Amino acid sequence: MTRIDRPVRPRRIRFGPRSSRTVAVASALVITLTACSADGGSGHRPGKPAKPAPVWHTDPGSIAALGDSITVGFDACTLLSDCPQVSWATGTDPKVDSLARRLVKRPATHSWNFARTGALMRDLPDQITAAVARRPELVTVLIGANDACRRDVGAMTPKAAFRADFARSMKRLRKALPHTQVYVAAVPDLLRLWSEGRKNPLGKQVWKLGICGSMLRDPDDLTKAAQDRRAAVREQVVAYNSALAEVCGKDPLCRFDKSVFDYRFSGRELSTWDWFHPGARGQKELAALAFRTVTRARP
Repeated sequence: MTRIDRPVRPRRIRFGPRSSRTVAVASALVITLTACSADGGSGHRPGKPAKPAPVWHTDPGSIAALGDSITVGFDACTLLSDCPQVSWATGTDPKVDSLARRLVKRPATHSWNFARTGALMRDLPDQITAAVARRPELVTVLIGANDACRRDVGAMTPKAAFRADFARSMKRLRKALPHTQVYVAAVPDLLRLWSEGRKNPLGKQVWKLGICGSMLRDPDDLTKAAQDRRAAVREQVVAYNSALAEVCGKDPLCRFDKSVFDYRFSGRELSTWDWFHPGARGQKELAALAFRTVTRARP
């Protein structure tokens, strides 16, 4: 007769008091090791001091100015001409009292202006390259108005391209000068400048020469289409400033100054040649805004 074997049943493991304690100890060990691993992921080793954060110095010994027509004083002295002596950043005119005059002991030999009339954000990397050769302790940046001031709204620099060019500029600067401080001024409120400048008949005649067509074209046209066009330009400027603030905010030695956008320029601060660019008074106000931001103990 054939023998039929019974199936073997798996043995049940019973945990007694000792086995429970073993599991608890093992669990606690896993948790402890996990916590240590998470802490060690920061790269800080016990006994090794953490790297100190960069210190912002309120008394830089040299300045390099980058940007566009505003920083070279375009139309501040004569029609359709640069006037760098009244530049808010590096000007020599005591009536303006530029940032360089306020901060640098020897501004004549320790401040440089690499801004160019008509410059766009895509031109900033080349200005950075020129500035790097001087090894300034502070770099000022005021650029972006021309990216919005095009012949029409459709020709404005796309926001993504604007941000990418600024980020590339900052990366180039940091690679060459890791300890140089950067002051970034916001793009001014172009709608405010249109609102003030259009009050002057002479200014509106100069605008017909082609200055900032996207904003200033047909200055007395108050139809919805014209208002929408100007609003679109202003929205683009706001987007540019957001990009500047975002990129600058990632750098501990960069300060973004939104007050330049918020400042309520009046006809007194505008050029008496085109009623759009800052005149000498406007340049002085820009210098004062920059000085407050650069010399502030904390951003």
